[in-house]
Amino acid sequence: MKNLDDLLGEGVQGRRVIVRADLNVPFDKNQPGVITDDGRARAVLPTLIALRDAGARVIVMSHLGRPKGAPDPKYTLAPVATRLAELLGSPVVFAADTIGDDAQEKVAALGDGQVLLLENLRFNEGETSKDDAVRVAFAEQLAAFADYYVDDAFGAVHRKHASVYDVPALLPHYAGGLVIKEVEVLKRVSESPEQPYVVVLGGSKVSDKLAVIKALLPKVDKLLVGGGMCFTFLKAQGHEVGKSLLEAEMIDTCSALLEEADGRIVLPVDVVAASEFSADAAHDVVDISGIPADRLGLDIGPASVSLFADAISGAKTVFWNGPMGVFELAPFAAGTRGVAEAITKIDGFSVVGGGDSAAAVRTLGIDESGFGHISTGGGASLEYLEGKKLPGVEALEK
Repeated sequence: MKNLDDLLGEGVQGRRVIVRADLNVPFDKNQPGVITDDGRARAVLPTLIALRDAGARVIVMSHLGRPKGAPDPKYTLAPVATRLAELLGSPVVFAADTIGDDAQEKVAALGDGQVLLLENLRFNEGETSKDDAVRVAFAEQLAAFADYYVDDAFGAVHRKHASVYDVPALLPHYAGGLVIKEVEVLKRVSESPEQPYVVVLGGSKVSDKLAVIKALLPKVDKLLVGGGMCFTFLKAQGHEVGKSLLEAEMIDTCSALLEEADGRIVLPVDVVAASEFSADAAHDVVDISGIPADRLGLDIGPASVSLFADAISGAKTVFWNGPMGVFELAPFAAGTRGVAEAITKIDGFSVVGGGDSAAAVRTLGIDESGFGHISTGGGASLEYLEGKKLPGVEALEK
């Protein structure tokens, strides 16, 4: 797989380079256009700066959200262009479409060392189409803009989309530094993790994490389960879980996993049970054997944090994906904070597996330098650990 250094070594002065970035940043629900976490934009800066400073004409493309293959003002990348310019410390030209007249005119006018951001890729149905011909037709129009292709959007490499899979087949292609690092890190924790190896999984559903649990269980010393998914495991142990999130169809699966794990799956011993899903809801810490029928668990409790922290403390490798509770609501953030802080203290290598876990680190103000690596791709990192082939990585390797 050729990388950015290989491209820079060939010389890019005056050449057009199209960069697939992951600028799918979250916005404040109450303040349109206000970005709440620019971590993904920051992650691609080294690649953009290197190309800009080498005199390339840089064309950046990304998706944002899930529009239905047509323009939708709710998902415009215009505010991201403004933030990207602030981060780069230099102007970013914004094209009001992806492959239309405005994009074509602005690509043609781009000068050496200038950066252009195209409008949301998913405003065109060709980006995500299951029809190869439709997808390739869109890819051909994107590829016509550039001399070279660079993929630095690890958060999208698990998608067989035009900008990820088909464009690199049409241009000389290179992996950005972020993609290279992500693959190296995930290979390390999946193929040769230093023991003891502890995996911490949270999030809402067991079904979302089942494949990664099955893939990692034979390799780990401890698998700690929190978040909404823990209640299906607790139900499998015979506990009543009140109104907590429950996947009834997964109870037998959880029972089988607990038996297979032979004590290596560690579950909460107490939870924060609330009267409703609200920051203002009445709530108490209760033992898992006493969750009231009219309450739902929204976080792991302090005894569980201590139990998990103790399991984490001796680890040489930790992989964490998924919050321990509803960290966005202050009364239910302590579990995620406690586990995250425990991970930062290990004498070993830790990986935050992207998605909500990475957002929690930044939202809760935890020092990012305390982790070995914070992934930009939750879904991509999980699929890699499951052993799946990632279309974007395969495209770069061809």
